[in-house]
Amino acid sequence: QSIRVNSVHPTHVNTPLLHNELTYRMFRPDLENPGPDDMAPVCQSFHMLPIPWVTADDISNAVLFLASDEARYITGFAFPVDAGSCLK
Repeated sequence: QSIRVNSVHPTHVNTPLLHNELTYRMFRPDLENPGPDDMAPVCQSFHMLPIPWVTADDISNAVLFLASDEARYITGFAFPVDAGSCLK
């Protein structure tokens, strides 16, 4: 039995972990009461694609692909799911 080892490297993921007052203030310390709409342009500025964050489904799809038979010859791969932020 062969063992394949790969990893998924996401950018900002649209989950409750990202969307909270502490994170909003970290990304927008210049605002008194920042929210998700204030943080979105900052997050989007990290990416090559015009999105502020990826979804949990985007990450799940990458993991499912790497675990599938279609990826049986892929090993040692760091799979960026980052809307192109690694290109900046």
